[in-house]
Amino acid sequence: MAASAPVFIDVDGSSIAVRQAPGAAPGVVWLGGYKSDMLGTKAETLAAWAAREGHAYLRHDYSGHGESGGEFANGTISRWLAESLAVFRRFGQGNQILVGSSMGAWIALRMAQELRKAGDDRVAGLVLLAPAPDFTVELIEPVLTDAQRQDLKQKGFFAEPSDYSDEPYIYTRALIEDGRANRVMTGPIDTHCPVHILQGLADPDVPSGHALKLASMLPADDVTLSLIPDGDHRLSRPEDLDLLERAVGDMVKRAAG
Repeated sequence: MAASAPVFIDVDGSSIAVRQAPGAAPGVVWLGGYKSDMLGTKAETLAAWAAREGHAYLRHDYSGHGESGGEFANGTISRWLAESLAVFRRFGQGNQILVGSSMGAWIALRMAQELRKAGDDRVAGLVLLAPAPDFTVELIEPVLTDAQRQDLKQKGFFAEPSDYSDEPYIYTRALIEDGRANRVMTGPIDTHCPVHILQGLADPDVPSGHALKLASMLPADDVTLSLIPDGDHRLSRPEDLDLLERAVGDMVKRAAG
Protein backbone atom coordinates (compact mmCIF):
# COMPACT_ATOMS: atom_id res chain seq x y z
CA MET A 1 0.00 0.00 0.00
CA ALA A 2 1.43 3.38 -1.01
CA ALA A 3 2.12 5.88 1.75
CA SER A 4 -0.17 8.87 1.95
CA ALA A 5 1.10 12.22 0.73
CA PRO A 6 3.09 14.18 3.31
CA VAL A 7 2.19 17.51 4.81
CA PHE A 8 4.86 20.19 5.03
CA ILE A 9 5.75 22.54 7.88
CA ASP A 10 8.31 25.30 7.98
CA VAL A 11 11.08 24.85 10.55
CA ASP A 12 13.68 27.62 10.57
CA GLY A 13 13.20 28.22 6.84
CA SER A 14 13.23 24.57 5.75
CA SER A 15 10.16 22.78 4.41
CA ILE A 16 9.91 19.58 6.45
CA ALA A 17 7.87 16.67 5.08
CA VAL A 18 5.75 14.89 7.71
CA ARG A 19 3.52 11.84 7.62
CA GLN A 20 1.12 11.23 10.49
CA ALA A 21 -1.26 8.30 10.89
CA PRO A 22 -3.87 8.69 13.65
CA GLY A 23 -4.34 6.07 16.32
CA ALA A 24 -4.19 5.29 20.00
CA ALA A 25 -1.50 6.37 22.42
CA PRO A 26 1.22 5.58 23.05
CA GLY A 27 2.15 6.58 19.55
CA VAL A 28 5.33 5.62 17.70
CA VAL A 29 7.75 8.20 16.29
CA TRP A 30 10.27 7.12 13.64
CA LEU A 31 13.66 8.85 13.44
CA GLY A 32 15.75 7.80 10.47
CA GLY A 33 19.48 7.64 9.96
CA TYR A 34 22.07 9.76 8.18
CA LYS A 35 20.99 10.23 4.55
CA SER A 36 17.96 7.94 5.04
CA ASP A 37 14.34 8.87 4.43
CA MET A 38 10.98 8.06 5.98
CA LEU A 39 9.96 5.65 3.21
CA GLY A 40 12.69 3.12 3.94
CA THR A 41 12.02 -0.53 4.74
CA LYS A 42 12.05 -0.21 8.54
CA ALA A 43 9.94 2.96 8.55
CA GLU A 44 7.37 1.38 6.23
CA THR A 45 7.33 -1.84 8.27
CA LEU A 46 6.48 0.15 11.39
CA ALA A 47 3.80 2.08 9.48
CA ALA A 48 2.10 -1.21 8.60
CA TRP A 49 2.50 -2.49 12.18
CA ALA A 50 1.02 0.69 13.68
CA ALA A 51 -1.93 0.50 11.27
CA ARG A 52 -2.62 -3.13 12.23
CA GLU A 53 -2.31 -2.43 15.95
CA GLY A 54 -4.25 0.85 15.86
CA HIS A 55 -1.47 3.06 17.24
CA ALA A 56 -0.56 6.55 16.06
CA TYR A 57 2.55 6.77 13.90
CA LEU A 58 4.61 9.86 13.14
CA ARG A 59 7.61 10.27 10.85
CA HIS A 60 9.39 13.01 8.95
CA ASP A 61 12.39 13.65 6.73
CA TYR A 62 15.18 15.84 8.07
CA SER A 63 16.11 18.84 5.93
CA GLY A 64 18.21 17.73 2.98
CA HIS A 65 16.67 14.25 3.18
CA GLY A 66 13.87 12.58 1.23
CA GLU A 67 10.92 14.85 0.49
CA SER A 68 12.01 17.72 2.74
CA GLY A 69 13.60 20.88 1.44
CA GLY A 70 17.03 22.24 2.22
CA GLU A 71 20.55 21.15 1.34
CA PHE A 72 21.98 18.01 2.91
CA ALA A 73 25.37 19.69 3.28
CA ASN A 74 23.81 22.35 5.53
CA GLY A 75 22.61 19.78 8.03
CA THR A 76 23.92 19.38 11.56
CA ILE A 77 22.76 17.40 14.57
CA SER A 78 21.44 20.62 16.14
CA ARG A 79 19.46 21.46 13.00
CA TRP A 80 17.96 18.00 12.59
CA LEU A 81 17.23 17.85 16.31
CA ALA A 82 15.35 21.16 16.15
CA GLU A 83 13.29 19.88 13.22
CA SER A 84 12.48 16.64 15.03
CA LEU A 85 11.42 18.51 18.16
CA ALA A 86 9.21 20.83 16.11
CA VAL A 87 7.46 17.87 14.45
CA PHE A 88 7.05 16.07 17.78
CA ARG A 89 5.57 19.11 19.51
CA ARG A 90 3.20 19.93 16.68
CA PHE A 91 1.91 16.45 15.83
CA GLY A 92 2.61 14.15 18.76
CA GLN A 93 -0.34 13.59 21.10
CA GLY A 94 0.01 11.76 24.38
CA ASN A 95 2.87 9.44 25.30
CA GLN A 96 5.24 8.42 22.52
CA ILE A 97 7.80 5.72 21.82
CA LEU A 98 10.81 7.10 19.93
CA VAL A 99 12.33 4.61 17.48
CA GLY A 100 15.71 5.78 16.24
CA SER A 101 17.89 4.10 13.62
CA SER A 102 21.65 4.78 13.52
CA MET A 103 21.97 8.59 13.69
CA GLY A 104 18.26 8.66 14.54
CA ALA A 105 19.15 7.03 17.86
CA TRP A 106 21.35 10.05 18.63
CA ILE A 107 18.48 12.37 17.70
CA ALA A 108 16.13 10.32 19.91
CA LEU A 109 18.42 10.55 22.93
CA ARG A 110 18.88 14.29 22.45
CA MET A 111 15.11 14.74 22.04
CA ALA A 112 14.49 12.94 25.31
CA GLN A 113 16.97 15.26 27.01
CA GLU A 114 15.55 18.46 25.54
CA LEU A 115 11.91 17.51 26.07
CA ARG A 116 12.57 16.56 29.68
CA LYS A 117 14.43 19.84 30.21
CA ALA A 118 11.32 21.67 28.93
CA GLY A 119 9.02 19.78 31.31
CA ASP A 120 7.61 17.49 28.59
CA ASP A 121 7.63 13.91 29.91
CA ARG A 122 5.75 12.23 27.05
CA VAL A 123 8.68 10.08 25.89
CA ALA A 124 7.60 6.74 27.33
CA GLY A 125 10.26 4.52 25.75
CA LEU A 126 13.16 4.36 23.32
CA VAL A 127 13.90 1.63 20.76
CA LEU A 128 17.34 2.19 19.23
CA LEU A 129 18.56 0.24 16.17
CA ALA A 130 22.29 0.08 15.43
CA PRO A 131 22.56 3.24 17.55
CA ALA A 132 25.17 5.79 16.52
CA PRO A 133 25.06 8.55 19.14
CA ASP A 134 28.13 10.79 19.10
CA PHE A 135 29.24 9.12 15.85
CA THR A 136 31.08 12.20 14.63
CA VAL A 137 33.23 12.28 17.77
CA GLU A 138 33.45 8.56 18.55
CA LEU A 139 33.55 6.95 15.10
CA ILE A 140 34.67 9.55 12.55
CA GLU A 141 37.15 11.94 14.15
CA PRO A 142 39.49 9.25 15.57
CA VAL A 143 40.07 7.69 12.13
CA LEU A 144 40.31 10.77 9.93
CA THR A 145 43.16 10.58 7.44
CA ASP A 146 45.52 13.45 6.82
CA ALA A 147 43.84 14.00 3.44
CA GLN A 148 40.38 14.15 5.05
CA ARG A 149 41.59 16.59 7.68
CA GLN A 150 43.04 18.72 4.93
CA ASP A 151 39.75 18.63 3.01
CA LEU A 152 37.85 19.67 6.13
CA LYS A 153 40.23 22.56 6.64
CA GLN A 154 40.39 23.75 3.04
CA LYS A 155 37.02 22.76 1.54
CA GLY A 156 34.87 22.47 4.67
CA PHE A 157 33.94 18.84 3.95
CA PHE A 158 35.18 15.47 2.82
CA ALA A 159 33.39 12.77 0.81
CA GLU A 160 33.33 9.02 1.36
CA PRO A 161 31.91 6.28 -0.91
CA SER A 162 28.64 4.84 0.38
CA ASP A 163 27.65 1.17 0.49
CA TYR A 164 24.00 2.24 0.45
CA SER A 165 23.87 4.83 -2.34
CA ASP A 166 25.50 5.76 -5.63
CA GLU A 167 26.21 9.17 -4.16
CA PRO A 168 29.04 9.58 -1.66
CA TYR A 169 28.47 10.48 1.96
CA ILE A 170 29.40 14.09 2.69
CA TYR A 171 30.75 14.97 6.13
CA THR A 172 31.12 18.69 6.76
CA ARG A 173 33.23 20.59 9.21
CA ALA A 174 30.02 22.13 10.60
CA LEU A 175 28.54 18.66 11.24
CA ILE A 176 31.64 17.48 13.06
CA GLU A 177 32.04 20.64 15.15
CA ASP A 178 28.33 20.67 16.01
CA GLY A 179 28.51 16.99 16.96
CA ARG A 180 30.85 17.88 19.82
CA ALA A 181 28.17 20.19 21.25
CA ASN A 182 25.55 17.41 21.16
CA ARG A 183 27.46 14.57 22.80
CA VAL A 184 25.43 12.27 25.03
CA MET A 185 28.00 9.56 25.83
CA THR A 186 29.98 11.64 28.29
CA GLY A 187 28.58 10.01 31.44
CA PRO A 188 25.42 8.37 32.77
CA ILE A 189 22.41 8.95 30.49
CA ASP A 190 19.17 9.25 32.44
CA THR A 191 16.44 8.78 29.86
CA HIS A 192 13.63 8.58 32.47
CA CYS A 193 12.15 5.75 30.37
CA PRO A 194 12.98 2.17 29.35
CA VAL A 195 15.36 1.61 26.43
CA HIS A 196 15.68 -1.37 24.06
CA ILE A 197 18.80 -1.51 21.85
CA LEU A 198 18.98 -3.76 18.77
CA GLN A 199 22.53 -4.25 17.49
CA GLY A 200 23.96 -6.49 14.77
CA LEU A 201 27.30 -8.11 15.55
CA ALA A 202 28.18 -8.05 11.83
CA ASP A 203 27.61 -4.28 11.54
CA PRO A 204 30.48 -2.83 9.47
CA ASP A 205 29.53 0.80 10.15
CA VAL A 206 28.74 1.01 13.87
CA PRO A 207 30.74 -1.55 15.86
CA SER A 208 28.90 -3.54 18.49
CA GLY A 209 31.24 -2.12 21.10
CA HIS A 210 29.59 1.26 20.55
CA ALA A 211 26.19 -0.19 21.49
CA LEU A 212 27.72 -1.93 24.51
CA LYS A 213 29.28 1.34 25.63
CA LEU A 214 25.93 3.10 25.24
CA ALA A 215 24.14 0.36 27.21
CA SER A 216 26.68 0.68 30.02
CA MET A 217 25.73 4.36 30.40
CA LEU A 218 22.00 3.68 30.74
CA PRO A 219 20.18 2.67 33.95
CA ALA A 220 20.70 -1.11 34.15
CA ASP A 221 17.15 -1.93 35.26
CA ASP A 222 15.64 -0.02 32.33
CA VAL A 223 17.76 -1.20 29.39
CA THR A 224 17.46 -4.28 27.17
CA LEU A 225 20.24 -5.08 24.69
CA SER A 226 19.44 -7.54 21.89
CA LEU A 227 22.53 -8.65 19.96
CA ILE A 228 21.91 -10.16 16.51
CA PRO A 229 24.87 -12.45 15.63
CA ASP A 230 24.66 -12.05 11.84
CA GLY A 231 22.88 -8.68 11.76
CA ASP A 232 24.36 -5.89 9.64
CA HIS A 233 23.87 -2.14 9.93
CA ARG A 234 20.60 -2.00 8.01
CA LEU A 235 18.79 -4.62 10.12
CA SER A 236 16.23 -4.87 7.32
CA ARG A 237 16.03 -8.64 6.74
CA PRO A 238 12.65 -10.27 7.51
CA GLU A 239 13.94 -11.67 10.80
CA ASP A 240 15.33 -8.25 11.78
CA LEU A 241 12.01 -6.58 10.99
CA ASP A 242 10.16 -9.18 13.06
CA LEU A 243 12.44 -8.39 15.99
CA LEU A 244 11.86 -4.66 15.48
CA GLU A 245 8.08 -5.15 15.55
CA ARG A 246 8.30 -7.23 18.72
CA ALA A 247 10.56 -4.70 20.43
CA VAL A 248 8.26 -1.78 19.57
CA GLY A 249 5.17 -3.80 20.49
CA ASP A 250 6.61 -4.73 23.87
CA MET A 251 7.58 -1.10 24.53
CA VAL A 252 4.10 0.11 23.58
CA LYS A 253 2.47 -2.43 25.90
CA ARG A 254 4.81 -1.46 28.72
CA ALA A 255 4.05 2.24 28.22
CA ALA A 256 0.31 1.56 28.08
CA GLY A 257 0.68 -0.13 31.42
